[in-house]
Formats: sequence, C-alpha cells, structure tokens
Amino acid sequence: MHGGALAGWLLLTLCAVSGAVCLLRARTGPPGERGSARSEAVMAFGMAVMAVPAALLSPPGWAWAVYAALFGVAALRSLRPALRDGCRLHHLVGSLAMVYMAVAMAPGAMGSAGDGGGHLGHGAGGAGGVPLLTGALLVYYAWYVLTSAGRLLPATATVGGALGAPGAEGRGEGGGGGGAGSRSELTDACRLTMGLAMFAMLLTL
Repeated sequence: MHGGALAGWLLLTLCAVSGAVCLLRARTGPPGERGSARSEAVMAFGMAVMAVPAALLSPPGWAWAVYAALFGVAALRSLRPALRDGCRLHHLVGSLAMVYMAVAMAPGAMGSAGDGGGHLGHGAGGAGGVPLLTGALLVYYAWYVLTSAGRLLPATATVGGALGAPGAEGRGEGGGGGGAGSRSELTDACRLTMGLAMFAMLLTL
C-alpha cells in the first residue's frame, strides 16, 4: 500500500480476520445469511491479498486482470439480487470498487505508469484512479462506516445501562435472544471493519 508496509500489514490482518469470521458465519449462520457471508468472505480475502506489502510480495504485471475478472464476476452475480436487497446492493458497490482499484493497479493505467504492476498505490507518486469516482466511493464508504458504527453503539449503551436494571440478568443469560443479538453485532462489526479497510485502500489511489 502507498501508506507503507505497516499500513499494508494492518489492512492485511484486519481483512484476513474479517474473512475468517465471514467463513464461520457461512458455515454456522442461518441459511438465509450464508450466501451473503460467502460473498463478504471473498471480498475480505481479496482485499487482504491486495493489501499485501510490496516488501513481502511483488505481484506480476497481470495480477490486476485476475482481480478485475474475479470481482467483475462477483458484481454480475450481485446485480439481480441487488435490485431487491440492500445488503446485496452494498456487495455490488464493493465488487465494482474492487474492479476499479484493480484497473488502477494496471501498468500504465490511470496515471500509474512505471509501476510494473505493483500493489495498490505503488504507482508513480501514488497517483491513480479518477478523482471524481474515487471521491464518490470515499463518500459512500464514509457514510457506510458511520451508519455501521451507529448500529453498534446503541447496543453497547443498552448493555451498559441495563446492568442494574430489573430483569437484566434474565435477558442476558437465557432469554433466547442473546445468541441472535451477539451474532448480529459480530456481523455488523465485521462489515464495519471491511468498510474501514475499503476506505483506507481508496485513499491510496
């Protein structure tokens, strides 16, 4: 990543952990959520590979085409479901953003000449991408991160405020909604992490 090896390692770790959590959700979650979890796992691991520091691995010049093809197929698969499902619409935006970043990695494409096909942001002076499109994606992911964080904050406040409330022990231990609530919070946290990682990667363009 253009931000340096430390930023690359941090993003790689966050995305890899998110991908592992998504794979776990795909195996143990409700049937209706497993397809979404698999899509998010592919996205997370793709971002992790894209974030590998150049000091560790210098990819071949055609690597961008593999990224573009993989996430182009993912975008096509998300196209029809995105018309009726907001979560799949987010997957579609994410897949298209990955295609966009992959094309920006291409040697000589969008101002990244002289890169030789390195990882995202390693072009000449880190230049790459279309400023207007990059800005629109940054705005979208900033909004997504804020709304995802907003879904987590009330739950945290409720738990903290309910410690001394009558009946709090029963709700926390056995009521039957705790597992679903914890799973939902884990999903939101995973998506928040991936949104932050995407925002950071777009900043390198």
